[in-house]
Parts: sequence; structure tokens; C-alpha cells
Amino acid sequence: MPIRSKIAVYLVLFAALALPGRAAGDEPSAERGHYVALIGGCNDCHTEGYRQSNGGTPVAEWLKGSVLGSQGPWGTTYAANLRLYMAAMTEDQWVATARTLEARPIMPWFTIRAMTETDQRSLYRFIRSLGAPGDPAPDYLPPGVTPKTPYVVEMPVMPH
Repeated sequence: MPIRSKIAVYLVLFAALALPGRAAGDEPSAERGHYVALIGGCNDCHTEGYRQSNGGTPVAEWLKGSVLGSQGPWGTTYAANLRLYMAAMTEDQWVATARTLEARPIMPWFTIRAMTETDQRSLYRFIRSLGAPGDPAPDYLPPGVTPKTPYVVEMPVMPH
């Protein structure tokens, strides 16, 4: 193959990878959702002990929420049990929610909004495939309320 043809092929492949959508025929799937949850960092907060186990938590335990709170000026938030969260809505309802999602700190809701619809649907399908939902995470606590669970203080410090 001449060098110009090789360059053209590489440019087409690069352009296809750079597009925000998925390639033609790339349908939502639970397998893709597993990948999205993994690289999206969902387990870092929504799976109890995931970070402490260096990602070694079995998939059967993923995304059941956490009792470890994140406390800051907003109060104390807890990573929701995503299995229960997704069980309460249809896939279309999830996609509509994901497109407009805003949440309290420390949830990076903007990453969910930035996902392609294929990835949003895949994430939903993966979470729904995980089985028994488990228990709800603790409820949000407003500023000034002391949690009864372990918590991490997320307080910005301004240098002098």
C-alpha cells in the first residue's frame, strides 16, 4: 500500500475515534456498560471498599453504594446505591435523567452528561444486570449535622 494510502487510512481511523458518537452498528450492551463503569470511576465511590482493595472488589458487589460520607460546605453526601437507583426507572427515563443530571458534590455529574447515549444506555444495562440491589446508602445530611457513619472531610484550604 502506498504511503499516501496508509496515511489516509490512519486519518480516517483517527477521525472516527475522535467523534463523540459511537461507530455505526455499535449498540448499547451490558458488556460496554461494564467498561464504562470501570473507566468512568463509578466504583471509586459507589462500591464499598473498592479503592481500598485496589479495584479488587468482585463485580457481584459493585455499585451498591457506600456508608462513607463526603463532608464539606454542602453537608454530607453519600454515594448512592446505583442498583436501587436504576431499578426505579426505565432505560429511557435514565437517559433523560442523565442528559440533565446535576448532583451534590462530590459526584462528577458532568461526566454522565458528557457520555454518548450509547454509553448511558450501556451503563444502565450493566447496572441492571448486576442482580440483587442491596440496601440504600445513607441519606444526605445538611451542613451542621454530624454523620453517624465514617466520613471524609472535603474542605478546600486557601494558601496564605
